[in-house]
Amino acid sequence: MTGTTPFLILLGGDLTPTRRIRRQIAGARTIAADGGMRHAGVLGVEPELWVGDFDSSPPALAGDWSHVARQSHPAAKDATDGVLAAEEAMARGADRLVIAGALGGERSDHALQNLLHGAALRARGLPVLLTSGHEEAWPLVPGEQALDLPAGSLFSVLALTDLTALTLEGVDWPLLDRDVPMGGSLTLSNRVARDANGIRVRLGGGRAVLLSRPYDLENP
Repeated sequence: MTGTTPFLILLGGDLTPTRRIRRQIAGARTIAADGGMRHAGVLGVEPELWVGDFDSSPPALAGDWSHVARQSHPAAKDATDGVLAAEEAMARGADRLVIAGALGGERSDHALQNLLHGAALRARGLPVLLTSGHEEAWPLVPGEQALDLPAGSLFSVLALTDLTALTLEGVDWPLLDRDVPMGGSLTLSNRVARDANGIRVRLGGGRAVLLSRPYDLENP
């Protein structure tokens, strides 16, 4: 992912501080959304803003990060803390987002909403990566996209709408201009080829999310 103003958004889902995620967030400005602040310490980042209604931030966490500027919102609101944090990042000039803590956790509805929100942001032209450290989600829109996935990584493409002319290159089971219906299983459980340096995805029409488990050659 390229750009000059990357932002890291910290959400409250699962997060493992892998070497890969540390590379992905290098140089990024950070905004924490409510309980996502608990990931700041393990990632070694200093958020410039803490957004939310703070219903999932225990007093100890608030004390540890009392020096960080807050943007408070009521609990009864029309947007999640993560959505508000992403909008604030864009208002501050973000040209790409890494949303950490966006997958897993106790609430599957929140994880699914995060995926759909990421897809909506990508449709607005903003490159987005959602990650838990062990798992990544890359929203896909029409056009061509190169994804930095290690050789051997398992991945699936989930069709959020009917897809037209989907091409996958650099993978064990390539596709060329294939149509995939919404919810179709054709694109489940593929793998990045052992001799590939990332993969290339081309999509004629529709929206999808590529879910991957990046393969670590030292710790597969």
